Amino acid sequence: MENNSLYQKSYFRRLPELAELAPDTFKAFAQFDKLALSDGLLTKKTKELIAVAVAHVTGCPYCIDLHVTNAKKLEVSKEEMAEAIMVATALKAGSAMAHGLNALQAFDGENNEDLYQKSNLSRFKEFTELSPDGFHGFNQFDQAAMKPGLISGKDKELIAIAVAHVTGCPYCIEIHTKNAKKLGVSREELAESILVATALKAGSAIAHSVNALNAYDS
Repeated sequence: MENNSLYQKSYFRRLPELAELAPDTFKAFAQFDKLALSDGLLTKKTKELIAVAVAHVTGCPYCIDLHVTNAKKLEVSKEEMAEAIMVATALKAGSAMAHGLNALQAFDGENNEDLYQKSNLSRFKEFTELSPDGFHGFNQFDQAAMKPGLISGKDKELIAIAVAHVTGCPYCIEIHTKNAKKLGVSREELAESILVATALKAGSAIAHSVNALNAYDS
C-alpha cells in the first residue's frame, strides 16, 4: 500500500541531501543556526524553550520533535515545556486580538495610510463593550500564560518577543519589549531571543525541504 503520510520522522533523514544540492547556502544556515542556539547571555536551556515555543507557531512538526528532544536533554521538564507552549499560544492569540485594532480602524473608516499607529492600542478597551465575555476570557488566559511560574517572568517575555517576531505583530513587539525592559532584559538579550526566532523560522523552511524532495521524487 502506498504511504500517504506527508510527515514522518524518517523523512528528516533526507535533510543532508539539501547540503549536497545547495552546499554553500546550507553550510551558512547550519553555522547560523548553531550560533543562534548556543550559550550566550541566554542559556541554551532558555534558547531551547524559546525554540519550542516558536516551533509551535511555525507549525513545523520536525522542529517540535527536534527542539523538544534538545530541551529534554537540557533537563527542561514537561511542565516547563507546557508553560513555554502556553506563552506561544497566548501570543498567537494575542496577535489576532491586536490586529482587531486595525479592524476597528477599518470599520470606522479611520484606516489612514499609517496602519500601525501606537495610539491604536488605546482602542483595546472597546472590545470590553463589543465582546465582553470573549475579551474577558482572552485577558484571563493571556495573564495566566504570562504569569511567572517554573519559567520566570523575564524568560516568558523573551519567549513572547521571539514569538511576536514570527507572528509579525508590531503591537505585540511593542508591548512585550517594553515589558521585558521593565524586567531588566538587556538589548543584547533581546537580540539573542530574536535571533533564535529567526533561526526557527528559517529552520522550518529548511526542514520542510524533505517534503519537497519527497514530492519531487514521487
